[in-house]
Amino acid sequence: MTALRPEIAETPQDDASVDRQGPGLVGLHESIATLLASRGQWRQAYQHLRSALDLVHADQVEEPHVPEQLRREVDRLRREHAEAREQSLRDSLTDSYNRRYLDQRLMDLLAEHGACRHGLAIALIDLDWFKQVNDNFGHLLGDRVLQRVVELLQQGLPEDAFCARYGGEEFVLVLPRVDAATAVEIAEAARERVERHPWQEIAPGLRVTVSAGLAYEPPADEAPERPAVSAEQQLLRADSLLYTAKQSGRNAVAYRADGRVRLAGEASGRRAITETRVLGYY
Repeated sequence: MTALRPEIAETPQDDASVDRQGPGLVGLHESIATLLASRGQWRQAYQHLRSALDLVHADQVEEPHVPEQLRREVDRLRREHAEAREQSLRDSLTDSYNRRYLDQRLMDLLAEHGACRHGLAIALIDLDWFKQVNDNFGHLLGDRVLQRVVELLQQGLPEDAFCARYGGEEFVLVLPRVDAATAVEIAEAARERVERHPWQEIAPGLRVTVSAGLAYEPPADEAPERPAVSAEQQLLRADSLLYTAKQSGRNAVAYRADGRVRLAGEASGRRAITETRVLGYY
C-alpha cells in the first residue's frame, strides 16, 4: 500500500519506474495506482491497488489475460503524467524552463562539476529598456517580444544546455561541459541574434537588445585551490557581471578572464568598463 503515501505519490516518477513493475495484469494495476496517486486521485488508486493485491493472493496457476482497455489506460496515464511533469517545469508565457527547474538542475550540475573535466557557465541575460517596450507598444506586444527573445536565445545551444526564465525579463542560459572561450562565443552569438533580428516586422520602430553577465566555473582539476561554489553564488557572480554590462553601455556580454572584466565581441572596443566587486570572486 506504499504507493498511496503522499510523500511518495507527490514525487514525480518517470515511465522507467513504472515499467519496472512488470508487464502483467498485476503490474498494470500497480502502474495505474502509482500514476493516479501521483495526481492525488487516492480513491481510484486504492481500487487498482486492491485489484493487484487480490490477483497476487488469488493463487492462480496462469497469468490472467490483460484487457486491452487496461493497457490503453496505462498508456494514457503515462502520457498525461509526463506532460504534467514537463508543464510544471515550464514558464507558461515563453515555454522556457522556469525558476524551479533552474534551481534544481543547477544544483545537480554543480554537484557533478567536481568530477567533470569540463567547465560550467551560466549567462544571466536581461532585456535592455524593456519597460519602454511595454510603455510604447503595449504589454501584449511585450509578451511577444519575450517569446521571440527566448526562441533566439535557444537557437544553436549545445547538448545539455538550456534556457530558463529567471524572472520578469531576465533569463538564464546554462551551459554545461564547455570551456571559457566557447561559453563567451555562445553568449555573444545569442546577443547578436537578438540585436540583428528584424524587430520592425513586429512593430515599426521596435528595437530590442539584451545585456548579459557570464559567470564561468572552470574544471576542478584546472583550479584545485578554488573553493566550490553554490548555485546562488554563481548566479550572484553572473548578476554582478550583468550589472557591469549594463553600466558599460548595454547590448553587451560581460565576463571575467585573467582576473579582469571584459566585454565580448563588438563591445570589446568600449573604453569605459564599470566594474563591480563580488565577495569571493576569483
